[in-house]
Amino acid sequence: MPTFDESRDETIEILSIVPTQGPGGIIAPSCTAAISLAVDEINSGTGILGREIRLTTIDGGRSPFEVATEVEAFLATGMVGAITGWHTSAVRRAVADAVDGRVPYLYATDHEGLPDERPGVLLVGEHPDHQTVPAVAWMARELGVRKWAVIGNDYIWPRQTVNALRRALPSPADIVLEQYVPLGTTDFHAFLDSPALLRADAVLVLMVGADTARFNRQFTATGLPAIMPRLSPAVDENVLLSAGPAANTNLYVASSFFIDEHTADGRDRRDRYREHQGAFAPALTTFSNSTYEAVHLLRTLADTVGTLDVPTIAGRLATGIVLDGPSTRNGFIGNQAVGPAHLARADGVDFDILDRLP
Repeated sequence: MPTFDESRDETIEILSIVPTQGPGGIIAPSCTAAISLAVDEINSGTGILGREIRLTTIDGGRSPFEVATEVEAFLATGMVGAITGWHTSAVRRAVADAVDGRVPYLYATDHEGLPDERPGVLLVGEHPDHQTVPAVAWMARELGVRKWAVIGNDYIWPRQTVNALRRALPSPADIVLEQYVPLGTTDFHAFLDSPALLRADAVLVLMVGADTARFNRQFTATGLPAIMPRLSPAVDENVLLSAGPAANTNLYVASSFFIDEHTADGRDRRDRYREHQGAFAPALTTFSNSTYEAVHLLRTLADTVGTLDVPTIAGRLATGIVLDGPSTRNGFIGNQAVGPAHLARADGVDFDILDRLP
């Protein structure tokens, strides 16, 4: 199978997989813009391994098979040096099978953390044990939440996240309602009308993009937000804007990629983004910031190890590695990037960061 040839004096092609259709489509413009900023910043320096990088975007909103087939075609050219992007775990697993460890694959969103990841898959987003589970513990401690209702899209990440939560709760019976719906669902009344919902203290929302926004609007129409908080590890400012401020009351979000306007780094990153993209660009959001950081993390990792060769990178990561770069991910333990996660509460169409999660 063709692999990337570092000896060729050419640009390094990076494939960026983001959904331009389906429920995740509302996220694509901001992710693409943020990745473009990272690429230009890297190319204004020494590039990656001394070579300029070039970006090709692939629509990750199609079926996993279609996405993986297109990735395979690009890999056959021998010019692709790495893959990144924001897309579902179902797409990631199909793409990882197609890549088969030929190039590094930095997955820039939350994942389910199963032990059977393919070689070369580097997980930039968080495992549920480091994000959703401690956020649930925070809500038990601070808000008295004990019983949970769960609504999720029907694929591997939501189901495995609930399995992680079930292991962490005092009793599996603390999940009083659990429903999964197809991607693109528009009607959530089967969940909202369930009598079991009223036995819950809070709702865990494990859906993608526009599905979450639609659910939040329908949930708000029931009048429940005043007494029943929601928690999600998969909401960014695009989702808040799509749902509308009124639908975001009592909504808590766990993430490693909040843009904190109260810090010099957060303000500077937003300023650079606006200068690069213009006044009418899509917002730099939690999700798009994760894709921005993944590209910089790739550059830092490649320059630290001295190669994009997957077996060499894996050997260095096996014992842990500390990296220095413009990312909240400050290293790897195995294939999992390491850095802080935080809990925030929605404030209209923005976030108020409340606490750092242990």
